[in-house]
Amino acid sequence: MEFEDIIRKRTSVRKFSDTKIDKEKLDKILEAGRLAPTAKNNQPFKIYVVNSENGLMKIDNASRCRYGAKTVLIICGNKDQAYHKGDYSTYEMDSCIVATHMMLEATNIGVDNIWIESFDENILRNEFNIPNEYIPVCLLPLGYKSVDCPINPLHEKRKNIEDIVVYK
Repeated sequence: MEFEDIIRKRTSVRKFSDTKIDKEKLDKILEAGRLAPTAKNNQPFKIYVVNSENGLMKIDNASRCRYGAKTVLIICGNKDQAYHKGDYSTYEMDSCIVATHMMLEATNIGVDNIWIESFDENILRNEFNIPNEYIPVCLLPLGYKSVDCPINPLHEKRKNIEDIVVYK
């Protein structure tokens, strides 16, 4: 798929089918995250792959936004390993870049997805034994949209280019 097609096609899916992602596709998605750029190439992130029934129940305890996906990635950042500029750490930005790369690769290979920020961090930490140095930044449910998945009403709603770009 052409890159422009990927960025136009990718949309947030809020109802997944029961079909699981095969390991080859999951590995490609994870590799896209591994290759994502991070500040100073510090790579201050960890990705937890949740695809067991027990693990998915734990995700459901932490967030109401799994939407039936059979695989959920927990993307975490390490504030101390990330690049620092004064008091600012790039851990969150780096983690979001990683998530974006994985979302685009997922779309490229036909795997639907949604970026989720709505979760209980303490439940995730406790249920998945996430070490204190890693901070959950987002969840990335992955799978295939169900046949009755509602169309995202905001997908086509975009500001005009002249409303967001300023030339100086």
